[in-house]
Amino acid sequence: MAFSDTQPLINKNPVLQSYYASLESRIGYRLILGGTRHFGYYEPGTWWPFPVEKALRRMEDHLFETLNLPAGSTVLDAGCGYGHVAIHMAHRKLNVRAIDVVERHVARARINVRSAGLEKAITVQRGDYHHLEDIPTESLDGVYTMETLVHATDPEAVLEGFLRVLKPGGTLVLFEYAHLFPKDAPAASSKLFEQVNEYASMPANAQFEPDTLVSILEEVGFTDIQTNEISEHVKPLARLFFLIAYIPYLFIRLFGLEQYFINAVAAIVAYRYFDMHRYLCIRVSKPRTADGHALEPKKVQ
Repeated sequence: MAFSDTQPLINKNPVLQSYYASLESRIGYRLILGGTRHFGYYEPGTWWPFPVEKALRRMEDHLFETLNLPAGSTVLDAGCGYGHVAIHMAHRKLNVRAIDVVERHVARARINVRSAGLEKAITVQRGDYHHLEDIPTESLDGVYTMETLVHATDPEAVLEGFLRVLKPGGTLVLFEYAHLFPKDAPAASSKLFEQVNEYASMPANAQFEPDTLVSILEEVGFTDIQTNEISEHVKPLARLFFLIAYIPYLFIRLFGLEQYFINAVAAIVAYRYFDMHRYLCIRVSKPRTADGHALEPKKVQ
C-alpha cells in the first residue's frame, strides 16, 4: 500500500493541537513515559511501577498479541505519536503505516524510525483517521488505536473508514478508555471529567461508556467482537501519575489553571475516581460474504 503524495486532509482541531503543543504535555510525556503516549501493563496488585519502560513495552506486546496477525501483515497505526508503538510492531515483524495529525509527532516518529533502522517496515505520514480516502479499499490486514480514538470528533465515521480499508476478515483492535458514572457519583467528579474532555480534546471520551464502543462497532458492521477489560493492569501507572500530580494539582485548582495543566487534572480524576473508569481492549473483524468478499459498511445514523 502506498500513501498519496497529495496534501492530506486534516480536520481543524485547534484544541487538540494546543494540547499536544503545551509545555506540560511535552515535558510530562518525555520525562515520565519517554515520549510514549499510553499506559503500561502490570500484574494486578503491583505497587512498584518501575521501570516504567518495561511496562510500556508489555502493553505493546499485549496489543500485538491481541491483533494476532502473521508476520508480514500490514497494519495502520491510527494516531502514532512519536512512533514507539509502530516500532514495537515492526520489531514483531509487522509492516506499519503510521499516521498522526500533529506535524511535530510525524517529524519525531520519522527520526525514531530511522534510528531504529526500520524505514522499510514503517511508513510515517501526517494524516487524520477521519479521512482515510487515500488508503485503498481492502488493502490492510489490521488497524489499531492506542488511546487515540477518544480524540475523535466523529468516532462512527472513523470506524466506518477503518472497516473500508480492512481486507475481508481483517482485524481492528482498540485499546481505549471508557467510563461509568453512577447516579450517586460526586458532582466534583463530573466537573473534572468535563474539564479533561474539553481541554485534552477528547470529545469521544464523553460518550464512551463500557458498552458504547461495542454498540457502534456492531452498527458499523464489524463482527466477532471480543472485549477484555484490563483496568487493574494499568492501575499502578495511574497511581504513579496521581502521586506526581497531587501537590501541583492543589495549586492548579487554587488558581484556576486547569486549562493549562490538564494532564495533572486527568491524573487526579483517573485515580481518585478509578472505579468509574474502564480500560478496554476490543478486537473485532471485518466480515466476509459467502464468496469471500467484504460486506459494505453500514452508515451509522
